[in-house]
Amino acid sequence: MREIVKRMAFEKAIEVDSPKNLAETFDVNTIVVEPSYDGPKLEDGKITKEFIEEMMERFKNQKRIHKKHAFQIILAVRKIMLETPSLVDITIPQDSNLTVCGDVHGQYYDFINIFKINGVPSETNMYLFNGDFVDRGSFSLEVILTLFAYKWLYPKSLYLTRGNHETDDMNKVYGFEGEVKAKFSEEMFELFSETFSTLPLAHLINQKILVVHGGLFSRDDVTLDDIRNIDRFGKKQLDHGSLMCELLWSDPQPQPGRGPSKRGVGIQFGPDVTENFLKRNNLELLIRSHEVKENGYVIEHNGKCITVFSAPNYCDTIGNKGAIINITSDLKLDYKTFEAVPHPNIRPMAYASQFGGLFT
Repeated sequence: MREIVKRMAFEKAIEVDSPKNLAETFDVNTIVVEPSYDGPKLEDGKITKEFIEEMMERFKNQKRIHKKHAFQIILAVRKIMLETPSLVDITIPQDSNLTVCGDVHGQYYDFINIFKINGVPSETNMYLFNGDFVDRGSFSLEVILTLFAYKWLYPKSLYLTRGNHETDDMNKVYGFEGEVKAKFSEEMFELFSETFSTLPLAHLINQKILVVHGGLFSRDDVTLDDIRNIDRFGKKQLDHGSLMCELLWSDPQPQPGRGPSKRGVGIQFGPDVTENFLKRNNLELLIRSHEVKENGYVIEHNGKCITVFSAPNYCDTIGNKGAIINITSDLKLDYKTFEAVPHPNIRPMAYASQFGGLFT
């Protein structure tokens, strides 16, 4: 992990103002769908439930969709995210519930099993996927295209938080870049990278539950408005020590106070830090992800901090359960846990570089 941290710092140091984003110059209409293509099609460039269902079935059978449609999905979601604040307010309607899912890390077959257990996304069956959609698992492209397609179809019912693995430095090491290049092209990875840098950083449920990927801060005085005011756009890599970096990387610890992160990025924060932050911001609960847990979730910090992790048998080695949290409009929480399901014989990290480790 220390090698990756050094590399992140180096890449950040040599970053220059890039020319126009690829998304701004890319013309998807120049791509022709060949008559021989037998997969689902986006008629008139519009997303439908039927398209997504066909696409998911195709992915299950290890087939791809046409590159034109993949590009259309990515560009549509980037456009939505450019108009989305860094802290997104969610109100759960009376007749609905919201399911919070943790890391899925490219485990496509476990990911679609969540929909089998809990129902597919719809206007009343809302979802919040809390970051780390990609890397490690070798079906990351299938996961992210499915999530993006549902985001396009249900922009007010499916929500996506940026995780620490929705960044260039992680994607270069842990497999997503290699996977996209192998299955499609470098150009497509660049568009994903630009889109990841538009994803929101936190969600606020019914004004009382804050959902972030990693955790809290090295400062005591951070407010929800500070999170709202983070300028996240265009940051493909994170500034160490920034609020944005700590949101995506920090972890809870059992002892009071703060400590250095075991990851080398972000911090560790104790129950007193959680309690003070929640009080200052008139909140009741922090939900975060970012760490594998034996039963898929754990409740810490006197019930004020919940970790949820949704990739069972993580990397085919850990043997953990996955979990999701169903939240009703009156903020009652119901936990569902599940085991891993079989997947094709392609090992985790199949597209990763030599630097990859298990717990970053």
